[in-house]
Amino acid sequence: TVRITDDADPLFLCSLAIGEEDFQSLKSQQGLLVDFSAFPQKFIDLLEQCILEQRKQVPRFLIQLVTSSPALDCMPAYLNVVETNPFKHLTHLSLKLLAGSDSDIKKYLAICIKNLKALAEKSKKLDKLQNEWTSQTASLTNKYSQEITAEKEKVLQIQTQYQLQHEQQKKEMEATCNRKVHHLETRASDLETVNKDLTERKYKSESSIRELKSKLAGLDEEYQRTKQEVLSLQRENSTLDAECHEKEKLLNQLRTRIAVLEQEVKDKEQVVIRSTDVCESAQEHKLEESLEMKQLQIGKFETTVKSISEELLKANEIIKKLQGEMKKVMEKMKLKNAVTLQQEKILGEKEQTLQKEKLELNNAKQALQQKEDKVKIIQCLCIYVTWKSTEQRKHLTFTYSMQALPQLPGRQVAN
Repeated sequence: TVRITDDADPLFLCSLAIGEEDFQSLKSQQGLLVDFSAFPQKFIDLLEQCILEQRKQVPRFLIQLVTSSPALDCMPAYLNVVETNPFKHLTHLSLKLLAGSDSDIKKYLAICIKNLKALAEKSKKLDKLQNEWTSQTASLTNKYSQEITAEKEKVLQIQTQYQLQHEQQKKEMEATCNRKVHHLETRASDLETVNKDLTERKYKSESSIRELKSKLAGLDEEYQRTKQEVLSLQRENSTLDAECHEKEKLLNQLRTRIAVLEQEVKDKEQVVIRSTDVCESAQEHKLEESLEMKQLQIGKFETTVKSISEELLKANEIIKKLQGEMKKVMEKMKLKNAVTLQQEKILGEKEQTLQKEKLELNNAKQALQQKEDKVKIIQCLCIYVTWKSTEQRKHLTFTYSMQALPQLPGRQVAN
């Protein structure tokens, strides 16, 4: 049901009751897209949109009530929801409202009078409640004002007590802070002296490390030189061993050759003895013939024996010479072996000293690192001591500034 009234004219009443069948005809006539169940809410949304648009200078949605002449009271009125745009006015919905009859107007006025009576009764009740509220608020204000004055007095007493306690605590804190500052200052001075000692030790250890590094570099150079000398001596020793082996081989060959030549000489002497025996036992006529031949053979044998004896003498001289050279080579070998052993011994001693120097260098580095860590810790402690003293001084100045603030009124303190 749609009803339109006017507050200025209580006799103005237009209404429309839409059933489901009427809605179907309205839907087909005006091309509506909503169902009967959703139509009331959509109609309310359109009305709210029109109410929102009426505040603008050029409203987009308008509600138009089109009526006929006032002389014809029973003529229907049309309620139109119109959307305006620069091109045309679009009517979204048009409802045909009927003017109310006398009985409808009387019923409507009776309902209005009934509502007014109910409002009058509610206004009386509201006035009564307002009077009760004013009386209660007055009594409560009196009561709470007395309580507030009592609380103010209590707050003032508590404030004085807290001020006394705060002053006493401030004095105690000042004394403790002064003691702590004095203790920290003495500790800082002690730490500074320790820091100076550690820095001096650090510089000394760094200088000793530099000296040890220079010594280590010199020992490394000597070690490399001795190592190269040992390698060269080992190469010479190997070459001398090879020469000695070759000469021993040659000596053995010459000895075997001498033995062969001596055996040949013995064989030739036996042949000569046999030939002489044969010559004695042979016939005399053959002696003259074969004597010349034997003499020739004996001459040949003598020449061969002489040559063999000369070769033996030469071989003996060569053997003696080789034996002398072998003695010299063996003496050189012994001397070089002694030199190499001595150099290896010196090299081992230098390696041991080098290892000791490296250990000392590592120990010195570790000690230096520990001292640097101690110095860093001492510096951090000094920084902490200075920071702590400054923080305590700031805290003292803050407490003094809090004491220097003016006293607030009693009501603000209570709040």
